[in-house]
Formats: sequence, structure tokens, C-alpha cells
Amino acid sequence: MKKSAFLFFKGLGLLFAILCGIGTAVLGWYDGADWMNIVAYSIAVTGLILWGWYHFSVRWIDSDLKQNIFTKFPKEEKEIDKEHEENFFFKTIRENKWKVLSFILLILIFIFVSFIAEGFFSGRTLVSFLIFLGFIILMGVVGQYITTQKSVFIGICVLIGLFILGSLTISGFLSLLNMKAMLVFAAFLGLATVGQTFVALLGGLDLSIPFLIGASNVALMSLISKGVPPWLGLVAVLILGLIIGLINGILSFRLQGQALILTLGVGFFVKGGVQILVAMGTFSAGTVFGVVPEWMRNIASMNGKFIGLPIPPIILIWIVASIIIIVALRLTKWGRNLYALGGSRLSSSRLSISERGYWVGAYVISGFFASLTGALLLGWSGGGFIGVGDTYLFLTIAAVVVGGTSLLGGYGGYGLSVIGVLILQIITTVLIGWGLKWEAQQFILGLLIIPMVALYARSPHIRSQI
Repeated sequence: MKKSAFLFFKGLGLLFAILCGIGTAVLGWYDGADWMNIVAYSIAVTGLILWGWYHFSVRWIDSDLKQNIFTKFPKEEKEIDKEHEENFFFKTIRENKWKVLSFILLILIFIFVSFIAEGFFSGRTLVSFLIFLGFIILMGVVGQYITTQKSVFIGICVLIGLFILGSLTISGFLSLLNMKAMLVFAAFLGLATVGQTFVALLGGLDLSIPFLIGASNVALMSLISKGVPPWLGLVAVLILGLIIGLINGILSFRLQGQALILTLGVGFFVKGGVQILVAMGTFSAGTVFGVVPEWMRNIASMNGKFIGLPIPPIILIWIVASIIIIVALRLTKWGRNLYALGGSRLSSSRLSISERGYWVGAYVISGFFASLTGALLLGWSGGGFIGVGDTYLFLTIAAVVVGGTSLLGGYGGYGLSVIGVLILQIITTVLIGWGLKWEAQQFILGLLIIPMVALYARSPHIRSQI
């Protein structure tokens, strides 16, 4: 690093620290704080930022400065061919272009929300956003020294950062009711994502999941309203899911080049077929009304209880299922073979691993959990609706990708998908808490997913498979 670049970065940090100190003073004056507190906090903020800028920004850029604990510039400078020397500032930006673009995108989103959400911009939200950005910068520096399980580290950091942002900007975010609500909705998405994770580990995708969720929801309500015992109707719906998964697995294995469109076609077929059967003798097949058993409502509602405890059983079902699946993928022969097959089909065939058996098995699991999700959603909604699974069309894929599982197969797992589910749920809760309309929520959600996916896509394990 040249001395001019070193002084430039130190000067930039000093300017940033002074501006933050002035901002703190202005906010304190605006909130009517005592002048002694204003001065103390302004000096503290300026000092902390100045120290943090040097130790977590300038010193980490160049290896020479890492060795120099004190603020003096190294006496001996390396001889550099000035004709081929690249501007230090632009070189740093180029080497960290995705991080810089993500950082700028976050600032633009904050400005955008400040304009479209009435009453959003305030001193509290501004300081909260600065704390969030500071956390992201700190984790970015720490992440440079994480060599294993980097996807897990990135996911957890994003999750913690969003949780901090929601806690600071939304009143009641940390309330028990909101925590339960987020976990209940995350449980539904998490169960629907189980099958998508298994399929993705083999390099495939299952687009029939949302249609099977809606079909199972309507079919179960129709069976119950016609006098079929609820437990028997649930078994029938789960068997339907297994059959559809089997069909998806067999057909997609034979036509792997068209597996994506094939599962979409099967989904439309199931959705339309169930509607035709349910519509016989009625005026509508999109919605089926009836009396949902109390035990089903208790399982899926936020007011549900487990052994007298105010814990919705759907959350416990998801937790238990997650533990079993994660352990099975990592510690059983079946799970290890699944990873091996997704990583290299040629090597797996030489090890006598049945590609057809694992491919069909993954789709069968996907069909089962899609039907289970549709059945459990009946207890939450209280009525059958064919479109109840529409929101899961791409949310399951987004949860898998945001979590860090490779869609090329062979890397990831359900533990990462759980992180992805929680990230999407917290983002949705924060956007709703900010008072944004549905259209704005979708717009910002898409903008946030893009840089998160870009972070994972640049990981070595992804690049090595392309």
C-alpha cells in the first residue's frame, strides 16, 4: 500500500467519524436530551468509529499494516513499477465489488422505504440502520478468516443482523406473540422446504409442491365434510402425496432434461384433478367449507398448546423433523450416498449407488411433506382453499438458495434450508412491521435475495461445480 492510499483511508475514516458524531449530536438535540449527555455520546461515537475504522478497515486491507499494531506507516515501502501499478482505491473496490454493491443496495433500500412508508424515517430508525450496517461490516471482516462452513457463517450473520434491525426499528418485534407468529409461519414453509432440499441436493427441482399443498388442503377438507374420519382423511391425503411424488420421481428420472417443466405439469394435473372431484355436485371447487377438528386447529394455530404449555405443536413438529432430517443426512449411509450422488453421478455409479432409487426417493419425500404441509394448513385456515400453496411456488426454492444449498447438487443440507426459512420469515415480518404494501414487500424481498444469492454463488464449492 502506498503512503498516499494509507493517508486517504485514514482521512476518510476521520471524516466519517466526525459526521457520525455530528449526527448523534443532532439526534440528541432533536430528542431533547441533556447537553452533557449529547456531548458525551457524540465524543464516544466519534472515538469508537474512528478506532473501528482503522482497526477493522484500514489495517485489514494490507498485510504490512496487519503486522503494524500502532498507527505508524511502515518505514520500508516496496518498490512498485509505477507504470503497471493500479490505483489502490479502485483495486480494493474491484476486489470487493459484490460486497460494495450489496452495501450500496442496502442504503438505497433504506432511502426507498423512507420515501414510501409514512412515518418510517426517524432518529431511531436511522441509528438502527447504522448499527445494522456496522454489524454487517464487522461480520464481513471476520468472514475473511472463516475457511470452513462459510455458508453457515454467512447465513447466521444475515439472520442475526436482520433480527437486530427488526428489534430496533419495530415496536413489539420481541414480544412473545410475534415470536410465536413468526415461528408458526416459518414451520409451514420449513416443512414444505424439506422435499425441495432433498431434490436440490440431487441437482433437481420440484415445482409441483405448491399445487400439491393446495390440492391436499382442499381434498382433506372435502373428505372431512363428507363424513370421513379426520385421521383417515389425513392418511389418504398423505398417501396421495406419496403417489404423486412417486410419479414425479419416475417420470423426471426418465426425462431429466425436462424435469422442471414435468413437475410443473404434474402439479397442474393434480390441482385440476382434485378440483374436478371436489366440484361434483357443488358450485365451487376453489373453497370448501366445513368443521375442522379441534385437534387439527390446536396443532396449527398460534393459540395451540402442547401438554398444557402455550407452544403451538406445529413448531415442535418442525423442530423434531428438522433434527431427524439433519442427523439422517449427515450420519446415515443413505444421506452420505445422497450427497455423493449429487456431487458426481459417475463416481456414484462406480460405487454401485442406485441413482434411480435415490432420485425417486427424494421426490417421494417431497410429495409426502407437501401433502403434510397442506393438511396442517387446514388447521390454521379453518377451511379448504386450492390456492393456499401458491405463495410456496418459489418461496421453497428461495429458502433453499438463500440458505446456501447448491442447486447443482452435492452441497448444502436441510440445516442451511432452516436458516434460509428463518431469514425469509424475518425479512417478511420486518417489511410488514414497517407498514409496506404487498407490492413494495415483494419488490424489496427480491432486491434482498439477489445479493444474498450472489454471496453464496461466489463461494468456492459453487464455482468448482460450474
